[in-house]
Amino acid sequence: MSLRIGIDIGSTTVKVVVLDEDNKLLFRSYERHYSKTRERACETLHSIEDMLKGQKVRLVITGSAGLGVAKASDIDFVQEVYATAAAVREYYPDTDAVIELGGEDAKIIFFGGALEERMNGSCAGGTGAFIDQMATLMNVSVDDLDVLSLKHEKIYPIASRCGVFAKSDIQPILNQGGRKEDVAASIFQAVVDQTVAGLTQGRELKGKIVFLGGPLHFLQGLRQRFVETLHLDEEHAIFPEDGDCFAGIGAALCATDYEERPFEEVLKLLEESVDARTSVDTMPPLFTDQKDYDAFLARHNANHPPEVDVNTYAGPAWLGIDAGSTTTKMALITADGGLLYTYYHSNQGNPVAIVLEQLKKIYALCGDRIQLKGAAVTGYGEELIKNAFSCDLGLVETVAHYNAAAHFNPDVDFIIDIGGQDMKCFKIRNGAVDSIMLNEACSSGCGSFIETFAKALGYDIASFSKLGLFSPHPVNLGSRCTVFMNSSVKQAQKDGASVEDISAGLSISIVKNAVYKVIRAANADDLGKHIVVQGGTFLNDAVLRAFEQELDRNVTRPTIAGLMGAFGAALAARNLHLEKSAILDAKALETFTHTAKPVTCGLCTNHCSLTVNQFDGGRRFISGNRCSRPLGKEKVENPDLMRYKYQKLRAMAGKGTGTGARGRIGIPFGLNMYENLPYWFTFFTKLNFEVVLSPESSRKLYIKGQHTIPSDTVCYPAKLLHGHVEALVEEGVDAIWYPCMSYNNDEGIGDNHYNCPVVAYYPELLAANVPALKETKFLDPYVGLWRHKDFAKRISKLMSAEFGIPEKETKAAVKAAYEAYDAYVQDVRETGRQYVEYARGHNMPVVVICGRPYHIDPEINHGINDLITSFGFVLVTEDALSYLEGYAPRKVLNQWTFQSRMYNAARYVCTQPDMQVVQLVSFGCGTDAITTDELRSILEEGGKLYTQLKIDDISNLGAVTIRIRSLMAAMEARKDAAEH
Repeated sequence: MSLRIGIDIGSTTVKVVVLDEDNKLLFRSYERHYSKTRERACETLHSIEDMLKGQKVRLVITGSAGLGVAKASDIDFVQEVYATAAAVREYYPDTDAVIELGGEDAKIIFFGGALEERMNGSCAGGTGAFIDQMATLMNVSVDDLDVLSLKHEKIYPIASRCGVFAKSDIQPILNQGGRKEDVAASIFQAVVDQTVAGLTQGRELKGKIVFLGGPLHFLQGLRQRFVETLHLDEEHAIFPEDGDCFAGIGAALCATDYEERPFEEVLKLLEESVDARTSVDTMPPLFTDQKDYDAFLARHNANHPPEVDVNTYAGPAWLGIDAGSTTTKMALITADGGLLYTYYHSNQGNPVAIVLEQLKKIYALCGDRIQLKGAAVTGYGEELIKNAFSCDLGLVETVAHYNAAAHFNPDVDFIIDIGGQDMKCFKIRNGAVDSIMLNEACSSGCGSFIETFAKALGYDIASFSKLGLFSPHPVNLGSRCTVFMNSSVKQAQKDGASVEDISAGLSISIVKNAVYKVIRAANADDLGKHIVVQGGTFLNDAVLRAFEQELDRNVTRPTIAGLMGAFGAALAARNLHLEKSAILDAKALETFTHTAKPVTCGLCTNHCSLTVNQFDGGRRFISGNRCSRPLGKEKVENPDLMRYKYQKLRAMAGKGTGTGARGRIGIPFGLNMYENLPYWFTFFTKLNFEVVLSPESSRKLYIKGQHTIPSDTVCYPAKLLHGHVEALVEEGVDAIWYPCMSYNNDEGIGDNHYNCPVVAYYPELLAANVPALKETKFLDPYVGLWRHKDFAKRISKLMSAEFGIPEKETKAAVKAAYEAYDAYVQDVRETGRQYVEYARGHNMPVVVICGRPYHIDPEINHGINDLITSFGFVLVTEDALSYLEGYAPRKVLNQWTFQSRMYNAARYVCTQPDMQVVQLVSFGCGTDAITTDELRSILEEGGKLYTQLKIDDISNLGAVTIRIRSLMAAMEARKDAAEH
């Protein structure tokens, strides 16, 4: 029997395997291909020519990038799932499931009966590419990341949906002094969570599991996280010795069924195959010639601050520090904004050490000639740096950027800042930051996007960007996720596009993402007439040119585009007019020390992950807290209607006025139960049931039900319910009551009064996907509480059939329940009115939170209400105000009860000078795609600010804090403008 060769061409690597007739492995290789798939495969085959010369072989290709090569070279192809399954059946016949992680894909294959495969869809979170990205962010190699993870002490919750989110979770932990070891293990845990939650889709992972693919083969830390999370022992967790090239082994096994050919013939076919060409979609060039480019440069280089020689200057100076998410920027300026000294460098996960080193350098340069009159700090690490070095002022980054932009263009009305992985856009109205947009979901419009491709193609970012300036035919790559853009780039390469064309195409695609995905602009006028662009990405001339072409107008890019935050902070320090700065002087820096350790706060149910930073002289700074209690101060209890409603609802458990003689009925505390609980609690206690509420939501409760969640894209409030019903089953209740409700009560303020489909019908999804519910009586009938006339009759039939309760008794309970619900609604409105009165009596601003009833759950809102009230606001919710406005037609079909309340509350806020709206949006909420634009237009037309907070299962409040503080700064600026 001839030798068999399997070639597995994946998204990032090529694996070649040779088996003899006894299935013994004679050769194996695993190498990265950098988009040159065919060449890499041929090189490997050449390296083993001596072994195969003159032999007849059977060769089969498999892998996600293998089909094109197989077609072009006329070599047999086998689908990778079959190849993997063949190898698993051969070597581990009693396997129950396979988890395979590759460079850009992740899959689970279930054995037993028919083969069932689940694969990642539109996002590369939780794959090898994600781990590479995270290692780069932490400035370590992937191997170092692995070694670090094995020494962890605690795990932080991190999103692995997308590199961007993971970064926004990791960055604050690092900036606040978290240990790299803990973060490394948390990254691997995120991959595990993504795989288990995203791919099992409700099917249980149990029995013997085989782990395959490069990341699982090479990374011990990742293996450890999988084994611990899935509670596997050695006999149920199998890591094959050649797990990195298992699909290749499978392809070689499958080769048995294909014809044999001389080795030389196969090699020749592979070498001579030319990739099939398709036509490339191209766009007009960025610059037609050098003259065009020179004029562009001259226009932009005119925007620069005066340069002053730090070695000869004598006089006062002001320092601005921007402790950004990945970089630290510093600017030392003179009174007219002249630059004495600047610094811009990656903060390598330790901003304190970098600022310390730079301050020492600045003091050495200044000598006695220059006096520091003020120092201000902004950015993610603002609090930490301010406390470490005693800076005079900390300011929110949006204000710092506006200060700097207005310095170069006093009429600025729109600022866009594109950094490495984040994008911020602010509209400016009447001299204040008015509305803020951040990239919430995806970093495909950011600088790291280009950098990723530059590295993959073997260039540094500066030279890669320049390549595209004069490309005659930039490739149209569309605007997509970085990972999927990878496949567009590979396709364009195969179709003969040059690196120049690709470079220009990527610059254009960044701009399209920014304009249409983040800002969601309909046209250039949506942005403004006087646009200032900043952030390191705009120092790339290709991106800047593409931006101007897309908007068809000239914009201002200062030469210090990357330093604008620090420059704006320095201007703010100058405007303090201090005699002397309080910042640590050169002498104090000599004895400066800093250590950080992670702690979990146990003072309330939030269990914040705190980082305790210790400085010399016994100074300390605690970060990660949402209230003042860990700092040893009493918690500020400003009126907060979210907390009031939550505590009132949580108290609705037990026997009420009844005896509890009919048994214990469980009610899952989630989704529409936040709206209807006052009704059901009274209804069941009147019928002498004891009401058992499921426990308070928590991360732990979510993980309890995680394995039964069939959809990764449903909102977090819905995902939590899986844990709630499982907890009730464990509690041993006699029945669980969770009815389907298409409609809510009709409040007369909308075109209809539906529940959203998830809220209305989630009970049916639970019944179909949670096996534990078979152990109890799960009642999920369709009920219509809004049909006051015939509801009593319908529910009486149901109660009689299920529990043998007489009709008369049920009807009496229905009457009492309607009265209890009305009393609750009135109580919320009255309490809201009292809170507003309190605010006016104490001269405090009011924030109206517009969200859903279930957004008051602390696990869903992550303590945002505590954060808002800690800034001195009084907080009320939309349902306390919505009745104060009548029905009004909207631009959109206004058919959802909860959304109608938000629109009405927003209309009311427009009539009140001391109120502002903050909208809470659950990540993945379909109806909010419409609501957000509608709410924004109501508020902006009414002269109010619009602030949106997106919330999901991750509790880092960094971006939330920026928005709340920007809202406060805008309110302050409007007040100043009104007074002058």
